Amino acid sequence: MKLFYFFILLSLMNLCDASSKKIQVRKTLSSSKKIPVKSIKSPDGDIIDCINIYHQPAFDHPLLKNHTILMRPSFQPRKGPIGGGELFQSNAHGQEDKKPIAQLWQLGGRCPEGTIPIRRNQKARYAKKKHRNFPQLAGFSNHEYAYASVQSNKYLGAKATINLWQPQVQGSREFSLAQIWVVAGANSGLNTVEAGWMVFPSHFRESNTRLFTYWTSDGYQKTGCYNLDCPGFVHTSNSIALDVALSPVSTYHGAQHEIILQIFKDPKQNVWWLQHGNDDVIGYWPASLFTDLADSASLIEWGGEIINHAQDGQHTTTQMGSGHFAEEGYKGASYFKNLQVVDQSNTLVPPGDIKPVATKPDCYNIVPGKSDDVGDYFYFGGPGRNPKCP
Repeated sequence: MKLFYFFILLSLMNLCDASSKKIQVRKTLSSSKKIPVKSIKSPDGDIIDCINIYHQPAFDHPLLKNHTILMRPSFQPRKGPIGGGELFQSNAHGQEDKKPIAQLWQLGGRCPEGTIPIRRNQKARYAKKKHRNFPQLAGFSNHEYAYASVQSNKYLGAKATINLWQPQVQGSREFSLAQIWVVAGANSGLNTVEAGWMVFPSHFRESNTRLFTYWTSDGYQKTGCYNLDCPGFVHTSNSIALDVALSPVSTYHGAQHEIILQIFKDPKQNVWWLQHGNDDVIGYWPASLFTDLADSASLIEWGGEIINHAQDGQHTTTQMGSGHFAEEGYKGASYFKNLQVVDQSNTLVPPGDIKPVATKPDCYNIVPGKSDDVGDYFYFGGPGRNPKCP
C-alpha cells in the first residue's frame, strides 16, 4: 500500500512539473513576441524595431482575434482628373510626385518581409486621445482649425497632396498638424479615420514632424488612438513606419516637400486602406471597428489643427502649417493640393464645392482655389499670437 501511494505521489509530482514546464514555455513564447527580428538606429535618434507582423498591437482587439492579414487592396480607385504642376512648381507637367515617403531610419534598410517597423517605446502604450476633438465640435474646445470640407450621402475615400512643414509648438501639451479626416456619424456616434503629419512634443517626446494616423468609433470617448498605440489599425508596410519623423520638410521661400496620402474603402475586403500615392500601402482599418463608417463616409475634411492652452488670456504662439498666413501663397504658406474624393463608383474625382472654415481667422486662416494644373487646393496656416490674435 505504501508503494502504491509512493507511485501516486510521484505521478502527481511529474504532472506538476510538466504543468510548470508548460507555463514556462508559454511565458517564453509570450516574451518572444516582444523580441524584434531586427532593430535599426535612425540618425534622428529613434530606434525602429522590426516586429513579426502577426505580433502587432492590432490583434489584441477582440474583433480581430482571428483576423487574416490583408497585404494588398483588392483594387485601386479609378483615377479621375488631377493636377500637379506649374502653380506649385515642385511638381512639373501635371504629374504626381512618385517619391516614397522619406524617413531617416530607412537609411538602415527596410524591415524584413513578414515584419513591420515599430518605434521603440511606442508599441502597446494604448493611449487614449484625450486632447483631441473633431472640427465640427471646435466651438466646445480649445482646438482651432483651418480646413476645407465637403459633405454628401456617400464617400468611399479621399486623397490629397500635403505640404510638409515643421511648425513651432508652444509648450509640451500643444500640437500642430495637417491631415485628412474621413467621417461618418455624429456626436457620441462619430466615426473617423484620419492621417497626416503632426508635431506633438508631449506625445512623441520631441518636435520632429511625424507621420500619424488616428481613428475613433465613438466620438473620441473610449475607442481609438494614434498609430499603433492601441489595437485597431493593421500595419502592413515593412518600409514605412507610423509615429516616425518625415524628412526633409519645407523651408520658408525655399525647397518645398510633400506627401501624398489617400484613404479608401475596399468593398470586397471590407477595410479602409491608408496608402501613400498609388503604390505604397501602409495598412488599414477593418470596417468591423466602426458603425456608420462600416459602410461609407458622409463627410471629408482636409486641413490644419492646433490646440491652444492660453496663458493669462494670451493666445498660444503655436504655429499652424508654415507659421504664415494663407495670403503668402506658394513657398510662404502651407498648402493642400489635388483634393479628391472617392465617389460611389470607386473613382477619384474632384470634390465639388469645398467649404473653407477658419475658426479663428486672425490667428490661422485658409484661402481656397482651383486651377487646371492642381485642381482644388488651398493655402492655410498662421502664427497664432500676433497683434490681431492677442
